[in-house]
Amino acid sequence: MMTNPTGRLTQGQFSFLPDLTDDEISMQIEYGLNKGYAWSVEYTDDPHPRNTYWDMYGHPMFDLQDAAGVMLELRGCRQAFPNHYIRLLAFDSTRGVETVVMSFIVNRPAREPGFFLERQEIDGRSMRYTTRVYAADRPEGERYQG
Repeated sequence: MMTNPTGRLTQGQFSFLPDLTDDEISMQIEYGLNKGYAWSVEYTDDPHPRNTYWDMYGHPMFDLQDAAGVMLELRGCRQAFPNHYIRLLAFDSTRGVETVVMSFIVNRPAREPGFFLERQEIDGRSMRYTTRVYAADRPEGERYQG
């Protein structure tokens, strides 16, 4: 597997750490709320590193002042999509634009098959590399079943 020695997808903060508990997730949310960040929950079954367009679960939570509201949305997303990758994103709008300042995975499929590194020889014996997630061989919605 080419992703890393742990064999787990690494995107966002805390990627190389063991999964955060709900209490630890809640503390990160509180940290962001204290900084004035707005939170959103996103999910996908296509975690390719260049796939920045994950599906949003619900609406961005601009007016929340308590981590419990974000955790409620997260629990709903986990219940609806238990075999998907789910991440939390924090947005800072102090400069008049929505800038992601925190992002971390809070749910993973039970089995993460990883990525395939594809090499292609092109003109002048140069090599072109690309990655493909093994799970993408299955149709959307069936990629991480058990």
